[in-house]
Amino acid sequence: MIKHFLRLEWKQYFRSSYWQKSLGLNILLVFFALYFIAMFLLGGLALYPILKKMYPDNDPFVIVNGFIFYWIIADLLMRFFFQKLPVMSVKPLLTLPIKRSSVVNFVLGKSALSFLNFLPLFAVIPFGLVLISEGYNVSTTIVWMFVMLLITLIINFLNFIIESLTAESDLSFLPLIATTSVLFALNYFNIVSFSEIVSKAVLSIAENPLLLSIPILLLVGLYLYNYRILRAKLFLDSSLKSKTQEVKVADMAWTRRFGKVAPFMQLDLKLIWRNKRPRSSVFLIVVGLLYGLFFYPNPVYQNMPWFFAFVGIFVTGIFLINFGQFVPAWDSGYYKMLMSQNITYQDYLKSKFTLMSLSVIILFVLSIPYVYFGWDILLAHFAAAIYNIGVNTHVILFGGSFNRKKIDLNQRAAFNYQGTGAMQWLIGFPLMFLPMGIFALFYYTINFESGIAALTILGLLGMVFHQKLMKFITEKYLDSKYKMINAFSQDN
Repeated sequence: MIKHFLRLEWKQYFRSSYWQKSLGLNILLVFFALYFIAMFLLGGLALYPILKKMYPDNDPFVIVNGFIFYWIIADLLMRFFFQKLPVMSVKPLLTLPIKRSSVVNFVLGKSALSFLNFLPLFAVIPFGLVLISEGYNVSTTIVWMFVMLLITLIINFLNFIIESLTAESDLSFLPLIATTSVLFALNYFNIVSFSEIVSKAVLSIAENPLLLSIPILLLVGLYLYNYRILRAKLFLDSSLKSKTQEVKVADMAWTRRFGKVAPFMQLDLKLIWRNKRPRSSVFLIVVGLLYGLFFYPNPVYQNMPWFFAFVGIFVTGIFLINFGQFVPAWDSGYYKMLMSQNITYQDYLKSKFTLMSLSVIILFVLSIPYVYFGWDILLAHFAAAIYNIGVNTHVILFGGSFNRKKIDLNQRAAFNYQGTGAMQWLIGFPLMFLPMGIFALFYYTINFESGIAALTILGLLGMVFHQKLMKFITEKYLDSKYKMINAFSQDN
């Protein structure tokens, strides 16, 4: 049965629209994986001599064990934000004579083969081999490496339990951040030395292999708890349960002044307000508006005016970036129906452009109080807003034509990366770093005002050629129309 599952997974991966749409993106992801593997290998080999040079009177092995507590916290936080439980299309399997236990065990076993579980080993094993070459006890070192593997797997299954318990909350990350922050603070202020406790525990297990039963039993317990959670949800009708709630209807009459795009704008606004995932884009506006407070009061950044462009792009374009990068995936649940209507694609895209442009204008107005830190900051925000409307709106709409991943609007909003592909990460470079680079180039070659003028002129040019740009983008969407329909029809 495991062989059949593996064959299905193989076919599902290589036949999916994500694999077919761009081989280059997959090669880039492999390149990043190889890069991190190389960095961990070098780190594992160089860690012992570096620590020996920095702390000649201390044992590098003991020092490394003292940092295991911090590694556990950091790894758990990273996994919570980036790692999701690997799933397979189980509904067709539930109608076949296949044991549910086999399906659940396969999914959990697949999670144990995650790249995040193998990555630490590329540092742990070289470090262990260096320890053996330096004369450390071979059996103790091997047991220590096995303990590190067990800790990695424990973190893996603990993360899935935390996710399942907090999946329904919009602010699901707050309990974990609060807990880890308290543990870190207690350790940092020497109230409870968790780093020392974990270090002594790991060293004790390494020196006494019989104590390996403790982390093994903990790992088995977490596995069985995950098994129970998943098996309880593995029913055909589990997705049919719905929560009844009162819906407040607003006519949004003010949108009618936008003409033919008004119905699409109303649809987007209702989608944002009624669903968890897109509603997070609105909540992040507050974070974006306060983003400048991390930099402008700091004297270090007062001598870095070229950085103002980056902050201005982020402050005035936070909604544009968070909402726009998933166009048209927001509508993936009913994309077939939408494309079968008697509507023009240009009006559909124009509504997205109008909504994002309005958000930039509103955010710029709300960011005017930053003038308290200097008139140059207000000018940078103004230039960034013009650039966002004239350039970034078109860039992000063009990037949306490559979206091939479906989004479930009812899933957890905070740090949910469903629907996020390589395109969402790659498009961040022209959105954020290109304007900062242009501004910095003119700032260092001429002056501050020339950088402001460069961004403003580029934004105005984008507005002047808006119709031609939208025509080009619309043609791109029309070329990808049926590929999107096919991709959004897939569950993976």
